[in-house]
Amino acid sequence: MKFLDEAKVYIRSGDGGNGCVAFRREKFIEFGGPSGGNGGRGGDVVVEVVDGLNTLIDYRYQQHFKAPKGTNGMGKDRHGANGKDIVLKVPVGTQIFDEDRETLIHDFTRLGEKFVLAEGGNGGFGNAHFKSSTNRAPRNANPGQPGEERWIWLRLKLIADAGLVGLPNAGKSTFLSAVSAARPKIADYPFTTLHPQLGVVSAGGREFVLADIPGLIEGAHEGAGLGDRFLGHVERCRVLLHLVDATGEHAGKAYKTVRNELEAYAEELADKIEIVALNKIDAVAPDDLKKQRDRLKRAAKKTPLLLSGATGEGVPEALRALVVAIGDAPVSDKAKATDASAADAAPWSPRTT
Repeated sequence: MKFLDEAKVYIRSGDGGNGCVAFRREKFIEFGGPSGGNGGRGGDVVVEVVDGLNTLIDYRYQQHFKAPKGTNGMGKDRHGANGKDIVLKVPVGTQIFDEDRETLIHDFTRLGEKFVLAEGGNGGFGNAHFKSSTNRAPRNANPGQPGEERWIWLRLKLIADAGLVGLPNAGKSTFLSAVSAARPKIADYPFTTLHPQLGVVSAGGREFVLADIPGLIEGAHEGAGLGDRFLGHVERCRVLLHLVDATGEHAGKAYKTVRNELEAYAEELADKIEIVALNKIDAVAPDDLKKQRDRLKRAAKKTPLLLSGATGEGVPEALRALVVAIGDAPVSDKAKATDASAADAAPWSPRTT
């Protein structure tokens, strides 16, 4: 399934049905009173969060959604039926913005949550509604009220317990594939990952969702590289695992580049719990590894973890650090329920293909 995290959609709720002008006509009843029914209410446009979705790809192929109109009223005091609601199904973490792309209308964070985005128009009154002691035979009825229409933007921010951040080609996808069943594309060139990837990780007797965010470069918060759209996915993560490539030129500068982009995008990102790790330690000489570790320690002001997603060295320690940082809070809705016997399971080992 292709990943799409933003879509523009046109919605329109249904118009209300018209009221009816009618009079009772039966044998032996010379002056039958008014019997026009009311029109039905137009259908609403409802947005609902459902399970099993992690993309907005459906809204690439259909951008227009119109709820049906309410049925007109009829004679013999028959009221029109209400129009059927139309439901837009979205994944957890979807936000709805107005056409200006800045005004937030609603933020969906819970499975099963519903929100009426556009209400259908009320049905018009039939002439029976206007009968009174002074007006025994009204000949007027109301038309149905029009529905609402608007353009909206759907924007998805993935909900995960932990997120992988770092420069392109820092080994994030390799790490995710090693600790979960996710199989992202892996290659030895920057920007291999073009879309966020999710994986369920089991460690320390519990499961949590880990998100692989495409690599960030300098100026990403202004749209450089893959842009700031993917920085939005980091907002939902509770813990960040910052991977720095040990084979790069300067680990400290690489760390500061990503940190500056996170801070420039939103202050909340800078306040998130961060675990710093030096990745690809199997690909550098011991002297170079010590030099890169010292550089990263000075830049991050904390001792980094040393690991290799390819060989599995240091990965168990990184997972334990993530579990401790996430704490005892409930796992994400997208994670599978933890088995009661998970605590007695065998220790973690690298996956093999």
